[in-house]
Amino acid sequence: MFRKILVANRGEIAIRVAKACKELGISTVGIFSNVDKTSSHLLFMDETVWIGESAPNASYLNIDAIIDAAKKTNSEAIHPGYGFLAENELFASACEDAGINFIGPNSKSLTLVGDKIASRNTVKKLGVPIIPGMEMTSTDISKFKMMAKKVGYPVMVKASMGGGGKGMRVVHNENELEKSVAAGQREAKSSFGDDSIYLEKYIEQPHHIEFQVLRDKFGNCVHLYERECSVQRRHQKIIEETPSPVLNDGLRQMMGEAAKKIINASHYTTAGTVEFLLDKNKNFYFLEVNARIQVEHPITEMVTGVDLVKQQILIAAGEKLKLKQEQISQNGHAIEARIYAEDADNDFLPSPGKILYLNEPSGPGIRVDTGIYQGWNVPPHYDPILSKLIVWAENRKSSLPRISNALKNYILLGLKTNIGYLRRIVNTENFIAGKYNTHFIEENEKKLKPTNENLDIALLAAVLDKGKEKLSLTTETSIKSNPWTEIGKWEICKNGE
Repeated sequence: MFRKILVANRGEIAIRVAKACKELGISTVGIFSNVDKTSSHLLFMDETVWIGESAPNASYLNIDAIIDAAKKTNSEAIHPGYGFLAENELFASACEDAGINFIGPNSKSLTLVGDKIASRNTVKKLGVPIIPGMEMTSTDISKFKMMAKKVGYPVMVKASMGGGGKGMRVVHNENELEKSVAAGQREAKSSFGDDSIYLEKYIEQPHHIEFQVLRDKFGNCVHLYERECSVQRRHQKIIEETPSPVLNDGLRQMMGEAAKKIINASHYTTAGTVEFLLDKNKNFYFLEVNARIQVEHPITEMVTGVDLVKQQILIAAGEKLKLKQEQISQNGHAIEARIYAEDADNDFLPSPGKILYLNEPSGPGIRVDTGIYQGWNVPPHYDPILSKLIVWAENRKSSLPRISNALKNYILLGLKTNIGYLRRIVNTENFIAGKYNTHFIEENEKKLKPTNENLDIALLAAVLDKGKEKLSLTTETSIKSNPWTEIGKWEICKNGE
């Protein structure tokens, strides 16, 4: 087993990895940029190393600096978390060259599955259905136009590396194509350090369903069932649940076995996710492999009882997978909501700033994976995810009011968040009925607009930001229940008085 692991990430995922390491008796090294000197993830590390300036390319995407930090601290392994360098084969290769274990697939496997084009070509040979599209990346716009004409509009421009919706664009006609390709390249370069993009047919009104897979270095492989990830905004997942409300047992088994087939063919090791699109006729198509731990991994942990981060570490350390497919089952229902620092009333623009008050929900079946604290300044340099709210209940019907009430009791003051927006989603009729696809957000746009009940929140935030008023609220008001009345008598003073 490893004695020391460097966690090459920040925020809630760095904390999640550090906690798993602690339980396994492994020391941890955290890294930080200039703006992250007071980040909460550093409190969970045994050692910390400054990694560079605030910009991602100068810090969390700086391969040489991270390898150097690992060497200086005698770290035996690096856990990349998700995002940044988690799916970068150059980073995995650099770890191998330095004699440091990369907690993920090796560079060869990562090239196959982390690169969306390479994985599509691998899967095609296995006989698993794939979405029609390009078989190689290109910078030649004429090739994009040719393929778009061949498969028919609408099409999807996608980054070959990375995930999280970065670099993705839906294109409805040729007039939009050149601009979308250029924009996709810029975003892919900024997010993953690689501007490779490609094009595939866009399947309309699909379900986005992914299967969690574990595979060790001895060829033992299991899947841990699916996650329904169809609630997306701009191709970014914001709410996930498991089990999926649209799969039956037969289809679930077919997709799970296809996922294992793909992972085995690429000789992939540790944790990964095989993603599929399911059309309205319930035909499934391979989408991509995410060669890392996923943001939404906690809901799988809640229903299977398997600690996925620990499994990553154990497999990377050379241990055999002790889980058998027949031992794994889905117990109950789990839902995750991603909490972002963004203004849902203003085109979801990032909303950095100081957290003036924070009260996270708790109770039976409630889990919060968080990377924030009261008084912290949320920086503008990185993905605006703050935390993840996860709930579990005996069945889907019971999990719905639990996630709604937990969101209601999630109180964060000082900056804009999407908490109210998330609560409106889970209370929407179609979501409650489980009748939704990847077009859910646009189809329910009017229903998801803020109501007057949020007006007091907006006004309060404005006052707090300006710091010009001394404001006192009590529970004696007669308005409908909201966070300000539920936390009792409280006071915010000017200049910290």
